[in-house]
Amino acid sequence: MRMRIAVLALAVLALGGKAEAAGPPPLRVLFVGNSLTATNDLPGMVAALGKASRFRDVEVRTIAPGGWSLEDHWQLGEAPRVLASQHWDAIVLQQGPSALPESQVNLRTWATRIAAAARERGTRPALFTVWPESYRFAVFPDVLASYRNAARAARAELFPAGDAWRAAWRRDPKLPLYGPDGFHPSRLGSYLAAVVIYAGLVKASPVGLPRLWVSAKRARVLQAAAAEALRRT
Repeated sequence: MRMRIAVLALAVLALGGKAEAAGPPPLRVLFVGNSLTATNDLPGMVAALGKASRFRDVEVRTIAPGGWSLEDHWQLGEAPRVLASQHWDAIVLQQGPSALPESQVNLRTWATRIAAAARERGTRPALFTVWPESYRFAVFPDVLASYRNAARAARAELFPAGDAWRAAWRRDPKLPLYGPDGFHPSRLGSYLAAVVIYAGLVKASPVGLPRLWVSAKRARVLQAAAAEALRRT
């Protein structure tokens, strides 16, 4: 009898240990954007941060044809079907810099429509703030304001990667966040965006997240910049 009780106790402990180790299920996140999302597989970096961190794993799906706006996605693409086809915990939306007045209106209009459709399905809508081309650096404040206003109008979360880029440059102006074409991100720029997005998704501080392949020195700078941008959101 004692032996049977001991065996049962060990079985209960083993099952409890497995349940605790398993933790919560992964967050299922749909990324809808264009080449600024697809370059360097930004969603894959977000998933890698989840896999390497002590927080939740993230499973991703990406819909990101080059040059597409949110209007293109909703009118021409598969985003509505994919959103409706299964449960997503969050949808992360992105289009171009959207600094011009007409582009700002377009971003607000379609972010609002897609966010409403997402909420109807129990999905958290979020906007991922981007950056302008390097030769249009002067419009950076307009880009940040455009995404901030669109997120407010859409009642969506804001993952302020563009703000984090500026915060990183205030710490180190030589950080190579742009890629060779002066618009698409370098791997470092995508890493910073991924840190912002992952921290926003799991509601955690970006400071101390996995470095992945980034040097310890640069990771400290980028994570501090991400934390500053998220605080200001």
